[in-house]
Amino acid sequence: MMNSTPSPALLEQITVMNGDDTVHVAVGKDVKESKSVLIWALENFRGKKICIIHIHELNKMVIPFLGGRFPANKLKKEHVQAYEQKVINEYLLVCTRVGVRAEKLDIEKDSIEKGIVELVAEHKIKRLVMGAAVDKHHSKRITVLKSKKAVFVSQQADTSCSIWFVCKGLLIQTREGTLDKTDIGPLPLQLLGEVSKALQSNHLEWSKSLNLDRRKVTKPVEDLFSRVKSVRTASHAVRVAALTCPEAVGTPQVLSDFISAVGKEGTDKGSTLPSVHVSVEDIIYPSSTNELKDESVCDDIYHRLQQSMAEAENFKKEVYEESLRRRKVEKDYIEATNNAKQSEKLYASEVKIRKEMEEALARETHELNSMTSKLEEVRAQLSTVEGQKEELEIQIYDSKDMVKELEVKLVSFVELMKTVKEERERLESERDKAVTQATELRISTVKAASSQTPQFLSDFSLLEIEEATHSFDQSLIIGGENGSVYRGFLRSTEVTIKMLQSNSLQGCSEFQLEVDILSRMRHPNLITLIGTCLEASTLVYEYLPNGSLEDRLVCKDDTPPLSWQTRIRISIEVCSTLIFLHSNNPKSIIHGDLKPVNILLDANLTSKLSDFGTSHLSSKKDSKGTSTYMDPEFLKTGELTPSSDVYSFGIILLRLLTGRPALDIEIEVETALEKDKWGDILDASAGDWPYMRAKQLAHLALRCCSVNSKNRPDLGSEIWRVLEPMKVLCGTSTSFRLRSEENCRVPSYFVCPIFQETMQDPHIAADGFTYEAEAIKGWIDGGHKSSPMTNLELAHCNLIPNLSLRSAIQEWQQQP
Repeated sequence: MMNSTPSPALLEQITVMNGDDTVHVAVGKDVKESKSVLIWALENFRGKKICIIHIHELNKMVIPFLGGRFPANKLKKEHVQAYEQKVINEYLLVCTRVGVRAEKLDIEKDSIEKGIVELVAEHKIKRLVMGAAVDKHHSKRITVLKSKKAVFVSQQADTSCSIWFVCKGLLIQTREGTLDKTDIGPLPLQLLGEVSKALQSNHLEWSKSLNLDRRKVTKPVEDLFSRVKSVRTASHAVRVAALTCPEAVGTPQVLSDFISAVGKEGTDKGSTLPSVHVSVEDIIYPSSTNELKDESVCDDIYHRLQQSMAEAENFKKEVYEESLRRRKVEKDYIEATNNAKQSEKLYASEVKIRKEMEEALARETHELNSMTSKLEEVRAQLSTVEGQKEELEIQIYDSKDMVKELEVKLVSFVELMKTVKEERERLESERDKAVTQATELRISTVKAASSQTPQFLSDFSLLEIEEATHSFDQSLIIGGENGSVYRGFLRSTEVTIKMLQSNSLQGCSEFQLEVDILSRMRHPNLITLIGTCLEASTLVYEYLPNGSLEDRLVCKDDTPPLSWQTRIRISIEVCSTLIFLHSNNPKSIIHGDLKPVNILLDANLTSKLSDFGTSHLSSKKDSKGTSTYMDPEFLKTGELTPSSDVYSFGIILLRLLTGRPALDIEIEVETALEKDKWGDILDASAGDWPYMRAKQLAHLALRCCSVNSKNRPDLGSEIWRVLEPMKVLCGTSTSFRLRSEENCRVPSYFVCPIFQETMQDPHIAADGFTYEAEAIKGWIDGGHKSSPMTNLELAHCNLIPNLSLRSAIQEWQQQP
C-alpha cells in the first residue's frame, strides 16, 4: 500500500496547538520611552513573530486636540480611537523599518498592569517582553524591578509565561515560565478524519512490526512513551469525537485506520515492541474481554517497562539538569553582555572625563601663564609707585603748611559770617518796619478810597456792628472760613457782616483787597458791598436769604433741590461774572477761590459771587483755596492764571449736573460718558433734564477740568458760546423760589443791573442798557470807561433819561 503523510497545512495547525512561537512586547503611550524595549526584542528574538501589546488607560489619558490637551472622556469616541491607533502605528512603523511585520493587540482598561495580566491569561502568551522601570530611573546599579507595573505583572501573570524585563536596551531581570505537560490537548474533530486518512496506509506495516527483533530497539523508553502517548491521544480524541459529534468521526474503518497510523509511528522509529491491536469498539466502548486479550502482551513487556521507567526517570533528571545549566549559561551570557555594554559606557565616560581634565589643565596652564605676566606687570607698577611715594610725601609736607594757612583764613571767615548775620538781622528788622508802614499805607489808601466813593460804601462804627450782632452772638453766625460771618440788622436793613482777623497781616490784606475790588467793580452777579468798619476790619454786605450754592446742592435744612433750569442759569451767571472780572484793565482780576460756598443766592435764586479776599491782582500768591477746586498746575507752580478759574468753574458745573461731591467727580463723569451711562449719573432730583444739552455741558466741564491748562477752553470764545443759547431754556424755570408774590411780579427790566433794585430815575448809557442814574454816574465817576454789562469800552459818557420806562415804573408802583 502507498504511504500517505499529513499535509503541511495540517502539521502547521498541530504545531500551533502544541506551542506558540510569538513574542509579545508590552509598550506604553510614550513611544520615545518604550522604543528601547521594542528594539531589544527585535534584536534578541530574530526570526520570531512579534506582537505589540498596548493597554489604553482611558481614565488617565490626555489627548492633544486642536492645539490643546483634553481628557479622553471629554472627546468623541472617534477622536480617542484615532489617537490610540496613532500611538500603535508608530510602534508598527519601527518594526517595518527593520523588516519585521508585527501584529498588534490592544484593549481599553483602567489599570495597565491588570490589562497585561488579563491578556497573558486570555491569549495563553508564552513569551512577553516589557519595561523594568521608567528610563529616567535607570542606573548602572539597577538589578531589581523599579516599576510597580513590572512587579505586579511578575507576581500575577500566568506562571507558564516567560517574561523579560528590559530598561534602556539592557536586560534587567528574567522570569522563567514553567512547562505544563497538560498543555497538549486533543486534536480538533475536523482534523480527525484527515489524520485517519493520512495514516490509513501504514496499518499493515504497523502489524508486521510485531515480528521484528526486539534487540534492534535503541531507545526503548522514548519509543514506549511515544507509543503509549499516541495510543492515549488517539483514543481520547476518538472518544471525544464520538461522544460530541459522531458524524464527524466517520465509519469504524476510519477509526481503525487512525489507530493503525499510530502504530505505524512506533514502527517508523524502529521499535520492536509488540503491537497492540485495538479495535474501534475497544476505543469507544472499552470492555473486560479486550483487556484479557492484551494481558499476555502486557506480561511480556512488564519487566522491560519497569526498567524503561527507571531509565526514563534518570534521563528526565539529566534533561532537567541540562536545561538548568543551559538557562544559567544563557543568563550568564546576558549578564556578561550587559556588563560589556556598561564597561563600554564607562570607558567612553572615562575618555570624556579625561578629555575634559586635559582641557581644564590646558586652561589652568594658560591662566597660570597669564597670572605670571600680570605679576610681572604688578611688580613693575609697584616699583613705579615706590618712586611716586617719595613725591607724595613731599606733597603731604607742603599740604600741612597749606592747612595751617587755611585755618587762619577760616578764623577770619567765621568772624565775617558773624558780621553778615548781624547785618541780616538788621535788614530783617528794617523789612518788618517797612511792611508795617506799607500796611498802614494800604489802610489809609482804603480809607481814602472809601471817602472818595460815599455813594457806594458806608462807614459803620464798632458800636453799630456790636448792636447788629447782639454783641457777636454765636447763634447769629451763618458761616465763615477766614473769619466769622454774622446775620444782623444795620440801620433797619438786614445785612451780612463779615469780620476778618484784624490782628494778622493776612486779614488786613484780604480786607483791603476785597474793599478795593467791590468798591470799583459793579456787576449784577457780584455781591454788593454796603459798607465797612475799619476799626474791626469788618465788611458789610447785602443779605442773601437763600444761602450759598453749596447749601442748596446738599439740600441743607431740607430745602428743595434746585431745578435743572435754575442750575443752568446759575452756570451762565457765573460764567458771565468771570468773563467780566478777567477782562478788567489794566490787570485781570482772578478770583482764585471759586467754589459753591462762595456763590451766594438771593431771594430770586440769582447767583452772587463773593469772597474776593483771596483773589489775585498780581501774578503769584499763596492760595488759601480748597484743593478740590484748585487748579493742579497752580498747586505745583504757584502761578495763578485765568485758566485757574476755568478749572474751578468746570468742577462747579459738574456738581450742578450730577449733585455729587467734588472729590474725583471728573473721573466719575468721564467713566459714565465712556460707558454710555450718563443718564445714571445725572441728578434726577433736578427734574427732566434735556439729555443732549446736559451731555454737551458735561463734555464742556470735562474740558475745563483738564490737568493741562493749554487744553482748557476760553471763557469768552468757547464756554460762553455754548452757554448763551441755553438762556432760552431757563426762561420758564419752575424751580422753587422763596421770594414773595410781590417780588415775582416785578418786571426784570424795572430792576437796575447795578443796584438790583427798582429804578427811580432810569438813564440810558452808551452800551444801550438802562441803569439807575446814581449807579451809572458813580460807575463812570469811579474811572470806568467800559460797560458794566458787556465790559466793552463805552463810546461816550453821555446819559439819556429813559422817560417812558420811568413812567411805566411809576404806574406799576401806583397799582394796589
